[in-house]
Amino acid sequence: MATLLDRTAPRAPASEFPARLSLTPKSTLAGQLDGAWWPRSRDLDVELPPLVAALDEVWGRITRVTMNPTHWPVIPHKVPVSGHTVHVGWFTEQHPDKLILLSLTLGRWDLLVIPPETEPAAAARLMAAAAIPGSVLTADMLMANEADISSGIRDARSREDTWETEGGACMAPFGHPIGQRALPAPGNT
Repeated sequence: MATLLDRTAPRAPASEFPARLSLTPKSTLAGQLDGAWWPRSRDLDVELPPLVAALDEVWGRITRVTMNPTHWPVIPHKVPVSGHTVHVGWFTEQHPDKLILLSLTLGRWDLLVIPPETEPAAAARLMAAAAIPGSVLTADMLMANEADISSGIRDARSREDTWETEGGACMAPFGHPIGQRALPAPGNT
C-alpha cells in the first residue's frame, strides 16, 4: 500500500491536536514498552512535534527519535519542536510498530505506534495493553494479538449479520417466525 502526502494542502497547527498518548505509570517494574502513541496521520513533520512536546514535559528534553521506515513515506532528518530540534533516524531492523525516543539526560523510551487508520476500540485496547507496568508483551506481540481480536470481532459480527439476514428468528414447526404476535396474550391461555 502506497501512502501519499500532499505537502501543498494546508496543515493544522501541531498544537491544535494534542498527541494521543498512553504512558506506563512510573514504577520499578520495567517492561518491553513504555506506552503507546496513536498518530493521526503518517506525516512525521506534523505528528512528531506534539508527541515530543508532550514527552518533554514528562521525560525531559527528547533529542532523538528512531523508527522503521516501513509505515512512514517520508522521514525528515530533523524536526523543530518547541525551541529545539529533534534528530530523526530510521533503522530497518527496528520493529515497524515501535518508536524509540532518546533524551540526553534521562535515557530511552520505547513506544508502540498504533497505525492512524486503526479503529478507536482497537486503539484503546492497544494503548491500555502497552501501558501495563512490567509487561513482557512486545510491539510485535501486541499488534498480532490485536489483529486476532479484531478478526474475531469481525467474524462474530459477520455471523450475527448472517443470522439476521437468513431469518435469524426462532421458527415455529411450520416455518413461520415466532414473534410476539404468535405468542398468546397474557391471561389468554
